[in-house]
Amino acid sequence: MLGRIDQARLEEMAQDEGFKSHLRRVHTDLQDYLTQPGWWTRTYGPQADNQPLVAYFCAEFGITESLPVYSGGLGVLAGDHLKSASDLGVPLVAVGLLYQQGYFRQRLNADGWQLELFPRNDFANMPVTLIRGPDGGPLTVTVEMGGRQVHIQTWRVNVGRVSLYLMDTNVPGNTPEDRQITSQLYGGDQEMRIRQEIVLGIGGVRFLRAAGLNPKAFHMNEGHSAFLGLERIRLLMQDKGLSFGEAWEAVSASNVFTSHTPVPAGNDAFDPHLIDKYFSHYWQQLGLSREAFLAIGRQDPANREEPMSLTVLALKLSTCRNGVSELHGQVSRKLWSNVWPGLPDEEVPIESITNGIHTRSWISSDMASIYDMYLGPDWQEKPADMAVWRAAERIPDTELWRTHERRRERLVAFARERLRKQLALQGAGASELAAAQEILDPEVLTIGFARRFATYKRASLILADIDRLTELLNAQGRRVQIIFAGKAHPRDNPGKDLIRRIVHTCRQSAFRQSMVFLEDYDLNVARYLVQGVDVWLNTPLRPMEASGTSGMKVAANGGLNVSILDGWWCEGYHASVGWVIGSGESYDDLEYQNTVESQALYNLLEKEVVPLFYDRGNDNLPRGWIARMRANMCQLAPVFNTNRMVRQYAEQFYTAAAGKWTQLQADNFGGAKSLAGWKLHVRDQFHEVRVESVQDDMAAATQGARVGRNIRVEAVIHHGGLRPEDLLVELYYGPLDSEGKLQTGQAIPMEQVGSAGDGRIRYAAQMPCQRSGMTGYTIRILPCHPGMANPRDMALVKWA
Repeated sequence: MLGRIDQARLEEMAQDEGFKSHLRRVHTDLQDYLTQPGWWTRTYGPQADNQPLVAYFCAEFGITESLPVYSGGLGVLAGDHLKSASDLGVPLVAVGLLYQQGYFRQRLNADGWQLELFPRNDFANMPVTLIRGPDGGPLTVTVEMGGRQVHIQTWRVNVGRVSLYLMDTNVPGNTPEDRQITSQLYGGDQEMRIRQEIVLGIGGVRFLRAAGLNPKAFHMNEGHSAFLGLERIRLLMQDKGLSFGEAWEAVSASNVFTSHTPVPAGNDAFDPHLIDKYFSHYWQQLGLSREAFLAIGRQDPANREEPMSLTVLALKLSTCRNGVSELHGQVSRKLWSNVWPGLPDEEVPIESITNGIHTRSWISSDMASIYDMYLGPDWQEKPADMAVWRAAERIPDTELWRTHERRRERLVAFARERLRKQLALQGAGASELAAAQEILDPEVLTIGFARRFATYKRASLILADIDRLTELLNAQGRRVQIIFAGKAHPRDNPGKDLIRRIVHTCRQSAFRQSMVFLEDYDLNVARYLVQGVDVWLNTPLRPMEASGTSGMKVAANGGLNVSILDGWWCEGYHASVGWVIGSGESYDDLEYQNTVESQALYNLLEKEVVPLFYDRGNDNLPRGWIARMRANMCQLAPVFNTNRMVRQYAEQFYTAAAGKWTQLQADNFGGAKSLAGWKLHVRDQFHEVRVESVQDDMAAATQGARVGRNIRVEAVIHHGGLRPEDLLVELYYGPLDSEGKLQTGQAIPMEQVGSAGDGRIRYAAQMPCQRSGMTGYTIRILPCHPGMANPRDMALVKWA
């Protein structure tokens, strides 16, 4: 911003006492924020060694539009994660890439087809500072790339109390080809992608080491940075003389991995020839053969045709793993169940932490003033406190509605000006430019649909029945208008065709005043939309929306959601806060599903949403609508925010991962060595473990199995070459399906009750009978060690 202001104006303001006084107040507020202890310090105390606890890696970060190194939801989520980490005082540093061109700028031609522009970022006028070494020159690290050394320099961004380090290969001394590695976000082919991910994962770890930063835990936000786990192992082998297995234990125990992608095609995987080209020197340093190296990233290690998946690599190289909503956690457990063969899907060790938003970044200034008045400052300092948000009940209807109407008016004004500019760039005439100043109505029910234009998000679902849509948008006295925005990936022609179809529909006479597509969707456009719309429309194919966060931003501003029951909305939906399209069902015939759900959407809008908005009393206030706005603030805002989310990561994952690192690296990594040796022995002997017999006391029961009466189950276990303390014997029981199969169940540990001779031990447990109906049980055996976070992690299990 300062770089765009004329220097003479800056010098003039430097002599303005009123301006300088205000500047001093702002600066004092900032220093108070930076120096006051946050939630982390109050809970866990200050970091004794002044080192970061966690390093957070991501391929993109959406901090602000002045730092265009993001493309969409993943980057915005990562940016909000850092802002909340700063608010909470979590000792975290972040690592990413500084792209010379970032993500593309979108332009539409006269036909509505998306064109991509790639303006170069001006680092000199961006909020970045080059990291320098002791000699005053740039601090650089190198990575080997296809037989040559690539030099990397790093820039720092201050995100409040959190430092974000962005790596850059556009360095003198690199070849022109290597200088292009950090040219574009998600640009190029698979070979460019693997180069970027080597720089991010391997180069990122080397930078932290060169900068003297020694985190105890590493968080991989999506699989792009998965190579960091291998580099951490290599460094431990090099510096501490550990074996690959010993280093693996220390590294995997202190790694956190978050998956954001619910479909296999969305996860990066590289064919063996690319791995050969870029890692043939590397697996030797790990003491591995080519096949052993490739197997780390395969669901089936024996399948030599399977590519090396970075998601599989990250899953195996982590102990803390999660999806980004409860539904996505379920989908991920099923999607990656082959990494842990033999386990029921619900026991695959992938948890869920639902995404959120950084509330202060997305609340309009108008709504923030209302919150300041009626909720007090705690809504900013404690955005995850339910008690704070209950005070929203005190906001008067009139004040809440007038505030929202002002935001809608500003959205309409913004949309008009934005459309006028994009039409001018397309060469529109004077009459068309004048007409752009009259589109939309600031008093009409306004629906927003803005996101990445991937086909599964079904942006055109609301266009399925044009006649019905025409009636909906043009009903006398109850009109509706829709604002679309979003980008398709440069290589996604079906997504681009969706945009063109919407643009053509907007130009039809029936929709010219009530439907518009705004080009070049970015953080600024997003703010106007989520702060000004009445309804946020979300129509993905379930369960392909991992989480979604735009609807959370709308809810915090008082807008309402109309959505497929997918992602976060499965947890957020209640009849008092919004609406669902359908009931979560799915069909084999996609065309039929689109028809069913588009009709459900029209019914919902015609019969519930539109009438509720226009149901006004003498004061012209939609009291029923306002009640839902207030319910959004009270019920959704305190839950779906990144302060809650980051606290969950800190409490469930970061402290556990850092604690495991401390434990395993003590006494010259004695814990890691012991655990690795134990695992080697268990894998060698586990094939001899078996369940020899199982019996229960059903025959002795006079009335059979009854609710409230436990069943005693006993099993004889052959331990082979393992000790009893090496194994966890469990009774696994649950309801049977119509085919007599035990699909989902729960496990309870069995206790040793005596010896059965010849190295065999008898175990017993009481199976509770808590519900009527067909019930089954079985016995299973898992490895067990106090140093393991989860006995299922080894992917070894024997069933009766």
